[in-house]
Amino acid sequence: MAHSKVLPLLLLSCALFLQNTHQLQNSQTQVLYQLRKHLESPKALESWGSYYGDLCQIPPTPHMSISCEGNSVTELKVMGDKLSKPAGIMFHGSPLPNRTLSKAFLIDSFATTLTRLTSLKSLTLVSLGIFGELPGKIHRLCWLESLDLSSNYLFGSVPPDVSRLVRLQSLILDGNYLNGSVPEALNSLSNLTVLALSHNEISGELPDLSKLDHLHMLDLRENRFDSELPLLPKSLVTVLLSKNSFSGEVSRCFDGLSQLQHLDLSFNQLTGAPSRFLFSLANISYLDLASNKLSGKLPVDLTCGGKLGFVDLSNNRLVGTIPGCLGGSSGERVVKLGGNCLSINGVHEQHQELLCEEAEAKRKGFQSRKIGTLVAVVSGAVLVLVLFAFGLLMLCTKRRSCCCSKDKSVPQARLKAVTDNNTQTSLSSQVLASARLISQTAKLAAQGVPSCRSFSFEELKEATDDFDSSRFLGEGSLGKLYRGTLENGSSVAIRCMVLSKKFSSQSIRSHLDWMSKLNHPHLLGFLGHHCTQTNGEYEPAATVLYLVYEYMPKGTYRAHLSESCPEKILTWPDRLAILIEIAKAVHFLHTGVMPGSFNNQLKTNNILLDGHKIAKLSDYGVSAITEENEKLEVCSFYLKFVFFSLILISQDSTLQIKSEGHKSKYNVAKREDDVYNFGFVLLESLVGPLPTTKGEAFLLNEMTSFGSQDGRQKIVNPTVLTTSSQESLAIAISIANKCVLLEPSARPSFEDVLWNLQYAAQMQSAADAERKSDTSL
Repeated sequence: MAHSKVLPLLLLSCALFLQNTHQLQNSQTQVLYQLRKHLESPKALESWGSYYGDLCQIPPTPHMSISCEGNSVTELKVMGDKLSKPAGIMFHGSPLPNRTLSKAFLIDSFATTLTRLTSLKSLTLVSLGIFGELPGKIHRLCWLESLDLSSNYLFGSVPPDVSRLVRLQSLILDGNYLNGSVPEALNSLSNLTVLALSHNEISGELPDLSKLDHLHMLDLRENRFDSELPLLPKSLVTVLLSKNSFSGEVSRCFDGLSQLQHLDLSFNQLTGAPSRFLFSLANISYLDLASNKLSGKLPVDLTCGGKLGFVDLSNNRLVGTIPGCLGGSSGERVVKLGGNCLSINGVHEQHQELLCEEAEAKRKGFQSRKIGTLVAVVSGAVLVLVLFAFGLLMLCTKRRSCCCSKDKSVPQARLKAVTDNNTQTSLSSQVLASARLISQTAKLAAQGVPSCRSFSFEELKEATDDFDSSRFLGEGSLGKLYRGTLENGSSVAIRCMVLSKKFSSQSIRSHLDWMSKLNHPHLLGFLGHHCTQTNGEYEPAATVLYLVYEYMPKGTYRAHLSESCPEKILTWPDRLAILIEIAKAVHFLHTGVMPGSFNNQLKTNNILLDGHKIAKLSDYGVSAITEENEKLEVCSFYLKFVFFSLILISQDSTLQIKSEGHKSKYNVAKREDDVYNFGFVLLESLVGPLPTTKGEAFLLNEMTSFGSQDGRQKIVNPTVLTTSSQESLAIAISIANKCVLLEPSARPSFEDVLWNLQYAAQMQSAADAERKSDTSL
């Protein structure tokens, strides 16, 4: 009887308990559905719409999973398909159609809803198009151990309140648009094991992270850090700091990292000699210090750790001999040493040791000059003006020398060497062949064999029928161009440049000697020159420089981009091949010679095609001559300006306007470097040649059309559209967008440009092969 009374009570208690549990689950479920609405119902959450059970029990997929403990959600993973930083798209904080969530999305409201999952330990929201500044209220998720918001459109600084997530073990914010600096408070996350902030726009100084005793992985690749290397915790296993602007020496701050296995410091501004202890760390297996400014000698008795399998020291300024542990031929360890000045032979192409020593001396001299500049500024305005006027007077007087007289003794130009091309760009064997050719040319020059022929004026007149109008090819900013025929019947192109009379003979000979030693399959062959002074044809009297090049029968690349000449127009694969050839040539000019040439007149009109449509860059290196000529012409202006300012100091406001005009023009010229100009070459390859009435501003404005398929249909050249794959076209559009960024530091290196073009060509080749296979079936 007693049992019959107890049983109903037990059933009632269970019912009340289950009802209470169900209410708690409903509260969590409501939050999950609200989050789904905030995220605009991504495809990964489609299954929630037809699922009527407990969401904690919903089957997981590769793109979605939920885990619960008791009555609360503890893990939430949602992975979408909205790629961050898509090809051809520029993000400035506003929503992008089909890329980000819509403008109705409010990240602050989303974060508020998210914090109602108070027991959440792991949160993964990847590629969902979330945009906005990460709210500091994220710290309310006080149980959070793992936070992954990678591949979204977050911008602004990392909020300092993140440091209040004291249980956080993994913080992954890769592939966003975060800027500002890393908050100092981040070093208080004592449980952190993974810190990944790569592929953002974070700058400034990296704080001291040595207190993060449990940190195993630090990934800060491809940001804008410009400080010295920070103190790091000894628990690190993987350190990825490549493609930033870290400076200073690779000091012994890494020496105590006994657990370190993978270290990548490539593509920074590091100097000095690498610490010998780096190579002998007990667990180090991968060490990449390539493309820095490391100098000095490696210790002969250097010891390498037993697990060290990969070492890359290429493209630095190291001298001396190779330590035994890096020079073995067992094949057990991959070692890249090209692009230094080491005393070795074989596959590692090296500079002459003198060049590396000179480059390092220039760097140290530059630092000394900066200190001298600060002292000069303090010396007083009047004294500076007087000294500046005196210096200009002496400079202009010194320049007044007779130019290009053959009987004058001119010091031999310093021989240049080519860098190693065994880098990540994977340049063609033709470049390596040209490197050997330069070496041979250097040997001939050392033996007294002239590297560049000096033509007489009579020879040039005979070759061009006295510069007859029928031989005239055109005129550009560098002067007139004629076609000539030499006595042996070979065709040449002759450029006529008018320079200031003050241009010195030694300066011109130095430039021409440098140009004569450049041998590359995609640089227009420089055959010789003639230099003279004239007093009649030009007013005032001027120096006339004639440059003789090989003739290219197919004309300019620009002429092959227009639909108006169907018989000439190039397909997209042909255009890609030409762009890659020119990119290789420019990369060679940047890294293959010392000093490098960084303003090489990159225009579609300056890319020429031979009979087999092999591309060659013309007018390279000439910018150095034109820049010096402009300085000489400006010299008189500044000299008058200084003396005039001393006399009429009360009217300095007008003078300042004139001075600022020249300064502004100079700054614009500095911004428009080779990468920037190549971006417009690439854009013209995509859309066709621009009419002369429309300039770069028009093309930049039209670039917004690249963001949609309909926009591309309107702006991209029809031949390009019909002969390209979407993948290849998207890669080309993306790299073009990056090349023409207004901030020079944000532009890619030419090595990156070349790599992306080669990747686009691979994608195009694969698509063509697949299309051909489908056609044959």
